[in-house]
Amino acid sequence: MFRLCRRLKHHHSITQTPLIPYPGAIHSIATSELHFIESTHTIPMYRVIDEHGVLLQAHYKPTISDDVLIEMYKTMVVLNTMDHIFYDAQRQGRMSFYMTNFGEEAIQIGSCAALNNDDEMFLQYREAGVLLWRGFNLEQVANQLFANEFDHGKGRQMPVHYGSRELHVQTISSPLGTQIPQAAGAAYAFKREGKGRIAACYFGDGAASEGDFHPAMNFASLFDCPVLFVCRNNGIAISTSTQSQYRGDGIASRAAGYGMKAIRVDGNDIFAVHEATQMARKYIVENSRPILLEAMSYRGGHHSTSDDSTRYRSVPEIMRWKEKNNPIVRLKYYLESRNLWDSHQEAELRIECKKQVRIALEKAERARKPPLSDIWTDVYDEVFPHSQEEKQKLEEHLQKYPDKYKLEIYKEA
Repeated sequence: MFRLCRRLKHHHSITQTPLIPYPGAIHSIATSELHFIESTHTIPMYRVIDEHGVLLQAHYKPTISDDVLIEMYKTMVVLNTMDHIFYDAQRQGRMSFYMTNFGEEAIQIGSCAALNNDDEMFLQYREAGVLLWRGFNLEQVANQLFANEFDHGKGRQMPVHYGSRELHVQTISSPLGTQIPQAAGAAYAFKREGKGRIAACYFGDGAASEGDFHPAMNFASLFDCPVLFVCRNNGIAISTSTQSQYRGDGIASRAAGYGMKAIRVDGNDIFAVHEATQMARKYIVENSRPILLEAMSYRGGHHSTSDDSTRYRSVPEIMRWKEKNNPIVRLKYYLESRNLWDSHQEAELRIECKKQVRIALEKAERARKPPLSDIWTDVYDEVFPHSQEEKQKLEEHLQKYPDKYKLEIYKEA
């Protein structure tokens, strides 16, 4: 403690008595100067390629092989094509709801590709690319959207609320931010398990304004949980801009308050996202500590099919981001500059993607709905008396009015 006083003795009025560390801030140092503390440091944003797909450092060597890079690009195009077709299908009244991933494809696929396949994923509702990269196929996507007999969730979830136990992707929930503390808790279990698994949790800047965010950060840091928090900062939460959400330097700046490390990347640069995720995962596993990764981006589409984003931002602004800083186009420029991709391959890929998405859509739309009895299955360990009563009343009602319902669309139990 005396060493601390010697270090500060250039302050002529500093006390020469030992500094007794207060338990609430054991690393604090003493000063005799009274002033407010205000951080002026702005966290830099890591990027590898510019908007034209040109490497910012000529000697940079990507951590991704050419074959994997092309596969990542193809997955981004599949995701983009899927969004266009399913969005139009919702507008045609063929499904109730949909959410697109326009402009944020690189965050999803770039990060997921850098994680292990058994790392547990906790998604929000704009990470369909994570599922596609893990192997969730177009038919599975369409089955969930149409809530048919092949849907893993048995038709009991809203559209775009995907999940897969096999692929280690927790089912998406509608309430905002609930997955953040869940991921911290799962990571604590992985720590106790000791097999090197981590949890990866995705959320937007809007979810970071929810109450669930703060206890999750604190719990993860306090109990040394191996979890990667990925914040997609796309500048707007439904219709509330980040300027109306916070006054600080983004979301990454909050990590210091919880005693954890953070990194900010250009979320439209798939190289930056992938490399940062690789580095973060390595640190998490080796140190059993959480990391907050903030990926800066721009939401290219409406929040959902229930939203009209032109009510709170201009069309020219949306188009400027689509044309000037599009993650798919940026990667395409890079691949073309390396002679890894050409216009012929692009045309073939686009045609094939449209074909496969439409096949999946039409097949899922024709399938029957899950059995009505599935309303009660997998909810509780055993069917309680009141649930059994509800089931009996439904059966009696359907028997009484069989001509009022299209029971043929449901699969038999």
